Amino acid sequence: MQPNIHTTNIIASIRKELKQHADTATKASGERFFKEPVKLYGVKSAVVHALCKKYFKAIKATDKATLFVLCETLWMSGYLEESFIACNWSYYVHKQYTPKDFNVFEAWVKTFVSNWAACDTLCNHTVGTFVEMYPQYIARLKKWATSSNRWVRRAAAVSLIVPAKKGKFLDEVFEIADILLKDNDDMVQKGYGWLLKAGAHTHEREVFTYVMKHKAVMPRTALRYAIEKMPKALKNKAMSC
Repeated sequence: MQPNIHTTNIIASIRKELKQHADTATKASGERFFKEPVKLYGVKSAVVHALCKKYFKAIKATDKATLFVLCETLWMSGYLEESFIACNWSYYVHKQYTPKDFNVFEAWVKTFVSNWAACDTLCNHTVGTFVEMYPQYIARLKKWATSSNRWVRRAAAVSLIVPAKKGKFLDEVFEIADILLKDNDDMVQKGYGWLLKAGAHTHEREVFTYVMKHKAVMPRTALRYAIEKMPKALKNKAMSC
């Protein structure tokens, strides 16, 4: 499906404003947060958020399929700021999610996500909310955890961050952590360590037990993330040889 004239005009307007608000200092500052090359306009996050809300008002009456086409058009640009707008818009319509939408979100993760910020913004809210609504799709997240793509593997973990912090899906949190346990990519280690930390928000004892069971093989990066919010005594015990 191709964007219609209205959505094309919306995209053109968004891009025009992003270029108007871009500055080299913000761009340089943003690039320092990434090890890999990242495509940025150089627009402050507050401005991007304001543009996101402004233009959503213009298209919120459109049907979900058209909105997803618009989101994908933004993703295709490769610009991080445009991906943030796409992520927010796809989350704004979460009450309309149906099971088949997982295929859309999965395609975005596999095709467009190329850095931690885009991964986390899409997965924390859009994908995370989806799997809260349709928990059977956590099985697909487990398949993501076996991907050769580092961002898809990270996505498997960070998609459960918000539900895990609410105390949900503890068994699945551990199952995904098991799959990623010895991953040698630091972005994946940080992702599943963060997931364990989120699970510890309501299940500290269980997560601590998991960490102690696996600390001999768990990468230090993942371990430190997992225990970050735990009491000092537990952290010391987990970090001891």
